[in-house]
Amino acid sequence: MSVRIAGVTLNDNKNVEIALLSIYGVGRSLSYKILTDLKINPFTKVKNLTERESNAIRTAVSTIPVEGDLRRTVGQNIKRLQEIGSYRGDRHKKKLPLRGQRTKTNARTKRGKRVTMGSGRVALTKT
Repeated sequence: MSVRIAGVTLNDNKNVEIALLSIYGVGRSLSYKILTDLKINPFTKVKNLTERESNAIRTAVSTIPVEGDLRRTVGQNIKRLQEIGSYRGDRHKKKLPLRGQRTKTNARTKRGKRVTMGSGRVALTKT
């Protein structure tokens, strides 16, 4: 019996604490907090959860913004920053790091594949 929470099917062979991380918006600490509030052992495998436990987790997760709602909210926030012309919005448009990281040598993920430049000198040809 596979457990579906917030439109995401949890992996049956993982511990509940780790399986909840596959839901967008649920991190390690929130996952642990939900399980301790519900008095569910975090090391229980998803396939060994009872129907009552899985329903309790489902209702607890439904009270926080996750998946589609959270993605939509984040997207709207980024779009708002771009529209008002803020520095962060500009960095989002250019697909560059926002929070003061250096880009001369790092940020390969954002900037893409490394492109080698020439020496900068213009070659002189004889005429």
